[in-house]
Amino acid sequence: MRVYEHTFIARQDLSPQQAQALADAYAGVITEHGGEVTKTEYWGLRNLAYRIKKNRKGHYLHLNLRAPTAAIDEIERQERLSDDVIRYLTVRVDQLEEGPSVIMQARSSREERSRRHDDGPPRRSHDDGPRRSDDGPRRSDDGPRRSQDGERPRRSAEPSAAAADAEGAE
Repeated sequence: MRVYEHTFIARQDLSPQQAQALADAYAGVITEHGGEVTKTEYWGLRNLAYRIKKNRKGHYLHLNLRAPTAAIDEIERQERLSDDVIRYLTVRVDQLEEGPSVIMQARSSREERSRRHDDGPPRRSHDDGPRRSDDGPRRSDDGPRRSQDGERPRRSAEPSAAAADAEGAE
């Protein structure tokens, strides 16, 4: 039998349990047609790159299949008819991956990093004020510096040299 990776996106308004039940139903279709599902992964509710059928997000589910082509045709036919499935993709592969997919590995490493950061030193927040360099006093960059008497420098009424050159060239 041939091996496939099958991924589909379910509507965003389904609960994760409903999306998983949808994957189980499609796994049942595969087994009815003489195939087997070796792995099922729920990748979570993720943002879509663009709106599809008025959805901005979708539940991603991934199945590793060992099935005849008739089973794949049937599962794709049922997904076309279903209002709960936004998109699907089936790819024939030479061999199936053992262990978690790349998406699940990235998720677990991201969760591990967040756990490490929770134990680390406190982070600098945006409310701490402007940063100060070691070579001078704290100042904000909201405009020109004030002179010693507290007044801002005034612009001169004379045009600049560049403006004078531009007028002379005309």
